[in-house]
Parts: sequence; C-alpha cells; structure tokens
Amino acid sequence: MADVHHFTHGLITPGVAYALSILGSTLGLICTARMRTATTGKQRFWWLVLAAWALGGTAIWAMHFMAMLGFSVMGTQIRYDIPRTALSAVVAIVVVGIGLFIVGFGRPNVGRIVVGGVFTGVGVAGMHYLGMFAMRLDGEVSYDTSLVAASVIIAVVAASVALWFTVVLTRPLAIAGAALVMGVAVCGMHYTGMAAMSVRLTEPTLSVGGASAVNLLVPIGVLVLLVIGGLVFAIGAAPTAEDLAAREYLDKVQAAREQAAIGAQRATVRRPTAFTPRGGNNN
Repeated sequence: MADVHHFTHGLITPGVAYALSILGSTLGLICTARMRTATTGKQRFWWLVLAAWALGGTAIWAMHFMAMLGFSVMGTQIRYDIPRTALSAVVAIVVVGIGLFIVGFGRPNVGRIVVGGVFTGVGVAGMHYLGMFAMRLDGEVSYDTSLVAASVIIAVVAASVALWFTVVLTRPLAIAGAALVMGVAVCGMHYTGMAAMSVRLTEPTLSVGGASAVNLLVPIGVLVLLVIGGLVFAIGAAPTAEDLAAREYLDKVQAAREQAAIGAQRATVRRPTAFTPRGGNNN
C-alpha cells in the first residue's frame, strides 16, 4: 500500500478547513434564525436558500475541499475530475436545503429532526465520497467498510444536531458555541472518511486527467469569498426580528397619535360657540 498523507502542509489545511466550517455554520445558523422569524413564505424560502449555501456550500463542501489540499499519496500525482467535483458541491447544498425544509417548514418536532438528519447526513456522506470518486491518480483506491460506516453515522448525528440547532438557537453567543461544535463534527466526519481510504499504486500513466487541487484553488476560493460576502451583506441588510418589532411599535404609536389628532380636530369643529340675541342684553 502507498503512503497516504492527510496533513502534507501541517496544521495549515485542517486549521483553515475548521475555520471555514465555523464561519459557514455561524452564517447558516443566523440565516435559519431569520427564516423562523420571517413573515412571508417567500422570505422564509430565500432565507432557507441562503442557509443551504452557508451550511452546505461553505461549512461542509468548502471545508472538504480545503482539507483535501493537505491530502497526498507518495508516488503519484492527484488530480480531480471537474464535473464530479462540481456535482459534489451541488449535492452538499441541495441535501442541506432539503433537510432544512423538512425541519423548518411546518411545526418542528423530533420526528422531523430525525428524518431530516438521516437524509442530510447520508447526503453529506455521499457528497464526501463523490468528491473522493472525483480523484484521479495512478493507483487503486479501496475503503475500510467499518470506517466508512462510522463516517456515515457521524454525518447523520452531526446533521441531526445541526438541524436541532437551527430550530432552537437565536442568541449570538449560543450560535457561536454551536458553530464551534458543528465545525468539529464536520471535520471529524471528513477525516474519518479519509482514514477509511487506502491506495495501492499501479503503473504510472503518461498523464492523469483532470485538474490539480492547486489549479482549482483560485476559482473555488473566489467563489467561496463571493458567497460569504453575499451572505454577510444579506444578513446585514435585512431587518432583524427586533427591528421589525420596533418598526411595528412605532407604526402603532404614529397611528394612535394621528387618530388622537383627528378626534381632537372633530371635537373642536363640533363645539358650540357663544350666542348673543339680537335684541341685546335683557336685564
């Protein structure tokens, strides 16, 4: 078996991967909190889409890609099939979106969280192994089934906990703490899945098709930054539940003042005036 290294660049790649997962989880939980307080179905839908991009696209898929930058196999180069790599990103976003829909639309309960967690967890694990299937190298890849099963279980548990967080958390400190936990869970699932992998080298070919991780770094990095920037802008521009409550209160106060002013004006118009008979004063 070939020597497989998951930390070729030391702690840089896992550290950045964990940071991306925390950031994506934080933005995703903020979006789900906004989704719960949205006043229209359209608003709820768009907050769900943003949450799916944050959690599935950044916290999970971008973390996966960054961690893969530290992966190497001695004796062969590693390249990636671009369509399959892109498909793995789409899968991550879609399965998270469906999981959020299962939990967030309708009355949340334990059954919904379990169903959503199983669906999302299995989908996220599928995304991981689809991304691994996109690898191109001079070797045969095999997996330890017990570790694969463990990675799927971790993914299901992590997804269930994450969906539960999306239902109950609203305060910034709680969201920050939950994001730290979710980052650990996502990274744990990824590296458990990677530990299941082993490679047996074969005769080298003239060229391994696909793009290298370094070639994909710039376009994917730019896309991730644009997504994060868009999420931050959307969260900052949209009014919070407190803003909406304050606006509603001020509208009620203004309406009450206008009603009081109209009432006072009507009373003034209807008030009788002093009347003196034409014949003058009668003593």
